[in-house]
Amino acid sequence: MPVVDAVKLTCATCGQSNRVPVARLADSPKCGVCGAVLLDGGVAELDAATHDKVTQGDGLPVLVDYWAPWCGPCRMMAPEFAKAARTLAPGVRLMKLNTEDHPQVSARAGIRGIPALILYRKGREIARLAGARPAADIIAFVRDHAQ
Repeated sequence: MPVVDAVKLTCATCGQSNRVPVARLADSPKCGVCGAVLLDGGVAELDAATHDKVTQGDGLPVLVDYWAPWCGPCRMMAPEFAKAARTLAPGVRLMKLNTEDHPQVSARAGIRGIPALILYRKGREIARLAGARPAADIIAFVRDHAQ
């Protein structure tokens, strides 16, 4: 098995692909094009094009929260999702996609109810979790499936 010395991370701001040395993942790496932080323990908002680039090509596991602003459970879970992001960084990226703004993406992903969490790795969906969850459940879900 080859040793991985760098991973590809897509910038959620400009959509540019960046190669980041694994040894530098904890250093809040920035996009080489726009300067946005790629990995800082925060939750990035995705658009349709960036969603596809991140979920299909990033070198780290990516957990996407499919949500909508009118959804009470989605809003209730947002701070818990942010807590989970801080805990799981830098090994996992947590991102959100507004299903109201991007219905074609949620339809393609087979989202039937929100909030819905889908974990992607190496371009494939590897697990789903439905409903609002506390940070501890989100963290356990990722750790159980992202190995």
